[in-house]
Amino acid sequence: MTRAERLFAVLQCLRRHRFPVSAASLAAELSVSVRSIYRDIASLRTQGATIEGEAGIGFVLKPGFLLPPLMFSEDEVEAIVFGARWVAMRGDRRLAHSGKSALAKIVAVLPPELREEADLSFLLVGPDDAITSDEPHLPLIRDAIRRERPLTITYVDAAAGSTERNVWPIALAYFDRARIIIAWCELRQTFRHFRTDRATILAVGQKRYPRRRAQLVAEWRRLEGVPSP
Repeated sequence: MTRAERLFAVLQCLRRHRFPVSAASLAAELSVSVRSIYRDIASLRTQGATIEGEAGIGFVLKPGFLLPPLMFSEDEVEAIVFGARWVAMRGDRRLAHSGKSALAKIVAVLPPELREEADLSFLLVGPDDAITSDEPHLPLIRDAIRRERPLTITYVDAAAGSTERNVWPIALAYFDRARIIIAWCELRQTFRHFRTDRATILAVGQKRYPRRRAQLVAEWRRLEGVPSP
């Protein structure tokens, strides 16, 4: 790999470690010499990275330092383009627009050879029997999830029964034929999955729900056997 690629790789390795990691461990992970790691850490420090530690103790990267996003691999560029195209085809109108906007910003700062790879990416999203109608309340649901706000909804189940629920939304899953709110349901006192096309949003709470979303997501993953991304 080039020097620039290795500097970026060192930075990524440090980001993965919350506690000091030795130069020997970094060298083994990147298949380079320990001396190269010391030189790379010195270079990153001169570029503004706050890397604390020293030889024999280990190194840790403090938050707040970003390198320009110019060192994506070809596979990473293809993954970004493919992901944005999938969102444009499968997401709701607002999310699709945001995906296109984000992709344009990323492509704009790529070096010329990678920009061409992005423009000519051969990974395409094929047509499917996907949802075509937009659901205007999806941005409201996403905002409630981000701010950890409860929702009061009216929900119509598969048997056409209607109930009013107070739920704590923690995630929104996009499938080809349905969009699903994953939430803690106060009525059932457990996690429930609600199709967005069967839910009517009656109110958004002004205060956070009692438990943090990260804890709820971890509990839901454990109960459902869903691995972490």
